[in-house]
Amino acid sequence: HFLGMRTPTAMIVGLVLCPCGLVLTLTGTLTPNWRQVSLIPNQPVDLVWEQGIWDMCSERQSSHNRLCGQADELGYFEKVPVRAAQGLMPTSLVLTLLGLVVAALGVRCWQKEPRHVLAGVAGLVLLLSGLLSLIPPSWYTHELWALPAPADSTLVVGYSVVLSYLGSCLEILGGLALTLSFHHYCKEH
Repeated sequence: HFLGMRTPTAMIVGLVLCPCGLVLTLTGTLTPNWRQVSLIPNQPVDLVWEQGIWDMCSERQSSHNRLCGQADELGYFEKVPVRAAQGLMPTSLVLTLLGLVVAALGVRCWQKEPRHVLAGVAGLVLLLSGLLSLIPPSWYTHELWALPAPADSTLVVGYSVVLSYLGSCLEILGGLALTLSFHHYCKEH
């Protein structure tokens, strides 16, 4: 039996939420849609700029012609919230992968008893990775209107920020669920 009665519910919750969080955070990190800039003066009405933390794309809504690798003429990529996201998001992803490896070793579905301390440590690592990946989208959203954009254009939060937020929250919840393993260990000793 794979996840029989010996695997505590909290561990299963952690092992379900954290990979989901990883997928969302990875998507949010890689997709160039942290912010959408539209109604840009002296540009076609249907032109939308999509800005991520690595790339900038422009798309004509009428024809769906999309061009990425746009020149950063306003110094968008130089701004601290974007730079911070470029550092923190990949760091968080690496920590999440590390946490999941430790969690898999701790939960040890192929053994009779899970290793509660290892699962608890994995929970702390995953909690930390979730918090790390929560900082960039929060900071970015806070600075959304301060980041460089053409005057009088319309700015909105992009889906990449929303996915990063959701992924972070799932990792935090999954990490907290796994840290409950410490409670089980303390009860036994």
